[in-house]
Parts: sequence; C-alpha cells; structure tokens
Amino acid sequence: MNPRFVQQQLTERLAQFPAVVLLGPRQVGKTTLALAEMARRGDALYLDLELPSAQRKLDDPEAFLLAQRHRLVILDEVQRLPELFAVLRGVIDIRRRGGEDAGQFLLLGSASGVLLRQTSESLAGRVAQLELTPFQAREVLPSAASGTDLNPLWVRGGFPLSWLAPDDAASLRWREAFVSTYLERDIPALGPRIPATTLRRLWTMLAHVQGGLLNQSQLAASLAVSGQTVARYIDILSDLMLVRRLPAWHGNTGKRLVRAPKVYVRDSGVVHALLGLETLESVLSHPVAGASWEGFVIEQLLAAAPQAEASFYRTAHGAEADLVLSWRNGQTWVLEIKRSSAPTVSKGMHLAATDVGASRKLLVAPVGEPYPMRDGIEVMNPLAAAAQVCAA
Repeated sequence: MNPRFVQQQLTERLAQFPAVVLLGPRQVGKTTLALAEMARRGDALYLDLELPSAQRKLDDPEAFLLAQRHRLVILDEVQRLPELFAVLRGVIDIRRRGGEDAGQFLLLGSASGVLLRQTSESLAGRVAQLELTPFQAREVLPSAASGTDLNPLWVRGGFPLSWLAPDDAASLRWREAFVSTYLERDIPALGPRIPATTLRRLWTMLAHVQGGLLNQSQLAASLAVSGQTVARYIDILSDLMLVRRLPAWHGNTGKRLVRAPKVYVRDSGVVHALLGLETLESVLSHPVAGASWEGFVIEQLLAAAPQAEASFYRTAHGAEADLVLSWRNGQTWVLEIKRSSAPTVSKGMHLAATDVGASRKLLVAPVGEPYPMRDGIEVMNPLAAAAQVCAA
C-alpha cells in the first residue's frame, strides 16, 4: 500500500469526532485506507452498502448499530442509504451518553453533494470531513524529484490502478473502462436518468476545453440540449469529484473582471483517456498539453492546501493569474503555471499580482532546483510548490 497523506489526518479526526466522512471518487483508494484503519484498530466492522447482504443487516439500523458499541463501524458507499443519516445522529448521541465519544463511525462515499447535504443537516457538530484524491506527486515520488519526473504521473493520472499498471497501454485500458463504468453503472445508480452517450460527449468536450472558461450555452448547442441540462450534467460530474469548477476571483479592484468559472476534468489521466492519448509523446503533440499540465498542477496544489480559498484572476484587459490562493491569515498568493522548462513571466501576471495585493508570487514549471526571478517571483516545480503551500 502506498502511504497516503490523509491517513494521519483520518486517524486524528477519528480520535476527535464521533463520525468522519471520507470523500473521493470511485477507485481512488477509500476502502483500502479504511481497511488499513480497521486493521490498525483490530476491532472494527466494515459494511459495503452496495451489497444486499450488508443492507439487510441494516433493516433495523438503530438496533444493529447500537449492538456495535465500542467498535468503529465503517459504512462504505453510504450515500446509497440516505435515510440512515437521521438514525446515525440518534445512535451517536446514545453512544456518547454511554461514555463513547470519538471514533464511532467512518462513512465512505463517492458522491460529495449527497453526503455533504446529509451530514450538514443530520450530523452537524458530530462529523468531520476529509477528501481522498488520486495519488499526488508527493505521495509517489521522492521529494528531490525534478519536474520531468512528474511526466509519468501527469500522463497516467493518479488513480491507483492506472498509476500502478505495468505499461501505458494497460493504464489507458483501465482508464477507458473506468469512464465507461461511471457512465453505464455509477451515475445511473445515483438516480439521474442521463443518456450515457450524451454524458460521454459532454465529458469529452470538457477535456477538449480543459482549463477554459465555462460556456454552458456553447456546450448546450453542441449537445442539442438546454443550458439548464448542461448545468445539471456538470453538477453531477462535480458532485462525483470528477470535474472542478474553479471560480473567478471576486475582489474589488475597480476593473472589469471575468466572472465565469474555469472548468477542469480533475484527473489528468482521465483527460488523456477521453482524448485517446496513451503516451507522453501523444500528449505533448496534442493541443491540450498545456491546459492538461495546468489542471494537473492545480490539483497537486489544492490537495496540499485544502484550507486555502482557490480562484483564478482575469480581467478584460489581459491581467491574468492561473491560480490565486487566499488564506484566512490574509495572505494571498498568485501562481502562474507553465509547461516550459525555461518559463518566462507574462505582463499579465505582474498586473494580476498588483491587483490582488499578492504577498507571494510563484511561477510553477517543470524545472529542477527552485530559483528566483526579478520582482520577487519564485520559480519552482510542482513538488516544491506543493510543499510550500502545504507549509503556509
């Protein structure tokens, strides 16, 4: 098992809260992580709620769960039984009165919207939330790795079975099957009746416009559906943590700001699978290469700094920053992401840094050792940048 940074956080949250929700798309490693925690404790119960046998055990959920006192109960794919959340609240409170406060339930789910709504309504004050992402570079590469060492992870993406495949062809086959399984089984299982062919076309179109401004009317015209339908489809993909809508920075600068969000398919390997790109050479020769690298780096940075508010900055007159990170302590970082190993700074980044009052300016590119540029700009590779934002 590859070590995951969220493992320690999970153990800490279970020692503090009665329930912990671990979110992440399918096949990202949530069950593996939960079973490792189960093995560490030695006395825990695991139920996969996709199995009828597990669901039958919860015919009387209150009685069954109260019978598991002093054990950690792990409920996998818990969004399958939304009615369970109201019962969990009462069970948690009863177990608390019996002297059992923390570490009662670990809830795993692949549909963030459903879980977040249920936990905020039913388990407020009783639950902590964590997100497990696909493998990050910091988890599978040495800290001394250079920018070019990131290429295999960029091409394959971070889903464990894609990353660990014996060769690029096997990795691509796994990702193609992953996409098909989501379209044909997982999304319909959540309720929405969406034609798989239409959703595949939308997902592929989003890969083609990776990192572009979200234009729902244009996508709707291409799919021959309404703008509201496109919005609903993108909501579903976002809820499943497969697509990210990066909001525009919304401060007051007195300038005309772009308001539409940028949209990214979150895993670079899925981007390449949707476009049929198997190898590094095929990715580098495709027009999506720069935008795919940008999305890959953004995911690395946001996984390292989940507490930061993320946005991008763009004005009608050309000031632009690929990523703006704002912390509660008042710090604001501006980051520009380049695919070139000899990156240059655009005038737009200087303007953006001035407009948002940046306290730090990073140029992230596939370079070796970090080095400074004029005007206080720091050049570093994604691994080094992730370490910096993690320490902020």
